[in-house]
Amino acid sequence: MDGRLKRGDRTRKSVAAKAAALASLDGLAGMSIGQLADALGVSKSSVQVAYPTKEAVQLAAVGAATEIFVASVIAPAQAHPEGLPRLNALVELWLAYVERRTFPGGCFMVATLAEFDSHPGAVRDALARARQGWLGVLAREAALAQAAGDIAPAPPAAMLAFEIDALLSAANVSRNLSDDTAPLDLARHLIEMRLDNSTEGKARGRRR
Repeated sequence: MDGRLKRGDRTRKSVAAKAAALASLDGLAGMSIGQLADALGVSKSSVQVAYPTKEAVQLAAVGAATEIFVASVIAPAQAHPEGLPRLNALVELWLAYVERRTFPGGCFMVATLAEFDSHPGAVRDALARARQGWLGVLAREAALAQAAGDIAPAPPAAMLAFEIDALLSAANVSRNLSDDTAPLDLARHLIEMRLDNSTEGKARGRRR
């Protein structure tokens, strides 16, 4: 029994990871169970044993993508000091995650959020939780950087996190359109300027 359970768990993880990879290219709605089975070299029934419905596969893909993102970006950033050093690390790790194509379609969330942002349900809820988790991590480090005096207290940390995420998302789209990493460098530069400008704004405020 234990052996069968372990094999079943491995199968579910493999299906979820492959579903996340395919969805980064074709979208969660565009990905089919037949396509997933072909990519894995198994029968459709084998996939359906692991995840009986397409929605179950979609939710598994979101879960797998989130785990991969945490392992690739958020977890390594914890090695850096809180505040501005960790905020910078999160940006660099995100750019590296996209540049090395952890997912073939770039950032999984950028590729799939637009599909479900107007479609209430379990999949949208899962995507929203993942996105809010990422924005929360950025906002926390921005707030700590502000509290330490490393960047200006304005704009609010949540707004700064939104701006950083927007620049990274735009870079991902541009990179996919051009198959060129220059947009990633542009996003890095703009974020550096934004944080530098915040520091300059803080200094100007002190001189008043």
